[in-house]
Amino acid sequence: MAQTAKTKTTTKAGAKVKTGAKAKTAATDPKQLKLTPAQIEAFGKEMDALRERVLDDLGKQDVDYIRKVMDAQRGLEIGGRGLLFLSFIPPAWIAGTIALSLSKILDNMEIGHNVMHGQYDWTHEPSLSSERFEWDNTCPAEHWRYSHNYRHHTLTNVLGEDRDIGYGILRMSEDQPWHPYYLGNALYAFLLMTFFEYGVALHDLEVEKIVAGETTFADNREKLDRIWKKVRKQALKDYLLFPALSGPMFPLVFAGNFTANIARNVWAFMIIFCGHFPEGTEEFTREQIENETRGQWYHRQILGSANLTGGKLFHILTGNLSHQIEHHLFPDLPAHRYADIAVEVREACARYGIPYNAGPLHKQFGSVVKKIIRLSLP
Repeated sequence: MAQTAKTKTTTKAGAKVKTGAKAKTAATDPKQLKLTPAQIEAFGKEMDALRERVLDDLGKQDVDYIRKVMDAQRGLEIGGRGLLFLSFIPPAWIAGTIALSLSKILDNMEIGHNVMHGQYDWTHEPSLSSERFEWDNTCPAEHWRYSHNYRHHTLTNVLGEDRDIGYGILRMSEDQPWHPYYLGNALYAFLLMTFFEYGVALHDLEVEKIVAGETTFADNREKLDRIWKKVRKQALKDYLLFPALSGPMFPLVFAGNFTANIARNVWAFMIIFCGHFPEGTEEFTREQIENETRGQWYHRQILGSANLTGGKLFHILTGNLSHQIEHHLFPDLPAHRYADIAVEVREACARYGIPYNAGPLHKQFGSVVKKIIRLSLP
């Protein structure tokens, strides 16, 4: 698998963990005192063995699953857009908007995110290729594969390196220096949530470096051109083509498409932030991730992630990112396998005394909101 090789070669990072504002070493952190280096490596070998067992079992059932989800997504999109053409009937507008919202959520979460991770590259099917897939989102897939697959999953929760910590906009760690700008943390978070696809689209541009004068828009001309082409394509499809095809229903179809995009943005923001920033998740420094072993890397992924509890449909709609811990451990394994994997991971964490952060959506998102507000202050 293409992503497998990358995972093994780029996930070398650090072992020391930090909580709060002060970095702690294995000698001073109570969580680390529970594990000896030998225990951490033993845990890592168990995770490697679990991963290999799943890889050896991949087959038709995995392809059938993702095909079924893709068929459902297409059906929801066709049905949703068709119903929106009947927007003069209020229930049709509501049903069409809901169907289109679910279509976009499935496309981004369970299909796009997972296919672009290389979870189905082993099939060698063009439609399931991580390098060829393009999603219904303003962020170019090429940019996302770099900023997410490489930067985020290699440098998970490493301050100054993992740009998913605050997306260059928010203060999400006590170890990020405070500035009066962050008094607007809650407002920025709300705007990012509402227009999340555009925040993701600009993610690879590193706008904060342009604002700081470290780079210029001219230096990023190629990236800007790709972003603009994708934004234009999405805007023409949702806000011109389909509304125009509906004739007199143009304003209502426009509103339905806009609402569906906002619903997808809010949902994606909530799930992603609940997987990375609830109380109890850890951050690390660049110095701390030097000479990290495979076992220590697995350990870091667990300490820096959190899960959401819920039913089967809930997990599908999250792209199985409700199993964020398992996703960070095994980003290239088909996500629908995470529910089964989680049973073994949680049991192993209990045996080794490794914290396993999990809770319902309302609890995890509530703690994220509290953190956003708390970190707006010095």
